[in-house]
Amino acid sequence: MTNIKNRRSGKNKQKKLVTALVADRNGEIFELEGYAAVGMAGQHFEILSTANTIIIPHGGELMYLPDRRPVLYNIENNHLEVLDENPYAPGEPVYPVAAFNSPGYVAGYVSAFEERDGAKKLPLFSYGAVGWLGEGFRTSIIQVDKEDRQDLRLMKREDVIKGVQEMRKKMPDNRLRKHLERCALEYGCPAGKNFFLGRYEAPLPSAQQCNARCLGCISLQKSEEITHCQERISFTPTPEEIARIALEHIVRVEKSVVSFGQGCEGDPLFAAEVIGPAIKLIRSETERGTINMNTNGSLPDILNELLDVGLDSIRVSINSLRPECYTAYFRPKGYLFDDVIRSIDIALDKGKYVSINYLNCPGITDAPEEVEAVMTFLKDHPINRIQWRNLNFDPIGYWQVMMAASPSGQPIGVKKLLGLIRKNFPQVSFGYFNPPKENF
Repeated sequence: MTNIKNRRSGKNKQKKLVTALVADRNGEIFELEGYAAVGMAGQHFEILSTANTIIIPHGGELMYLPDRRPVLYNIENNHLEVLDENPYAPGEPVYPVAAFNSPGYVAGYVSAFEERDGAKKLPLFSYGAVGWLGEGFRTSIIQVDKEDRQDLRLMKREDVIKGVQEMRKKMPDNRLRKHLERCALEYGCPAGKNFFLGRYEAPLPSAQQCNARCLGCISLQKSEEITHCQERISFTPTPEEIARIALEHIVRVEKSVVSFGQGCEGDPLFAAEVIGPAIKLIRSETERGTINMNTNGSLPDILNELLDVGLDSIRVSINSLRPECYTAYFRPKGYLFDDVIRSIDIALDKGKYVSINYLNCPGITDAPEEVEAVMTFLKDHPINRIQWRNLNFDPIGYWQVMMAASPSGQPIGVKKLLGLIRKNFPQVSFGYFNPPKENF
């Protein structure tokens, strides 16, 4: 066992500590009495207590992390330790445990661990810090959206299948409808499910191409170490196919949203030749519904044209407001960070609703340099909303890339960052989902 400098806060001494969780080589998860769970943000370690955790929300999942050693707090000895083996069963290796938390919650800390020699990269998930207290699991997260848009309890498979069968009858030859079936039934995509259930937001994937090579892209990975989660759309739907899906959703859903730019496609700006006409078709039939685009914002001139034909809102994905860190993660091909900012400004100038899809990783997002950058950004570019998303990527691998791009200091804590933004920019709402225009 290796000792690590104890950074236990005085505040946590006043609260009840959360018991550590570890897993054995078979993946069986169990409590480790005498040890408290620990979260990390970069090189900072924080002991978990009732002060910085909540009961894990419904839909959260636990997983163990192979090729890694857990960092835990030894309560009796009052210090942090890296465990190679179970202290109560010598020779039995133990592994860290993390939580993949439900939509609507942003991580305050990730699971604390060290890599073993030769450790492979972790799959594309987020790895929240988690422990056990009383009769339940507790995890270090902060709620940013209370909407039940992706609550799995409201997405029963039999209901989704019923919706699929209904849409097959209504539009038997629509290729986009067929694609969304696979999203909903094979990949379990909540957005796909919501279309067939007639709820909230419907996806309109359209683009095969992208001009970014994001480290955590879930639809295209060329790295041998990382596997993408789903297949990218293999065709470009026609404007008529897109409009039919959108109109079907808008007609039957109150305060409906339809969105271009999904996890199963490239960037929708590369399908502008069909998206523009599709928007015109939709608006020729109805003014109802919110037409949204999730994009990297890399092609401001093309985005400008789409805004003029009827886009109501955009959500621009950003991992960092520091150009060096943005470039290191998105690895853009043929565009610059300045192009992204220009797209945001164009949409704001046209009076459109603008969100950023802010990919959170404790230790980077809450670093002082990033805090300064986001404060400057919000002052100069008065966006409407920050959608807080947990970065789905190996946290240590991500920190290494970000630190090489632009070194970061001691993190202030994600919860404190949220409080600072609320205090200084009260007009900027927090959330997780794209809102309908009725709620702009």
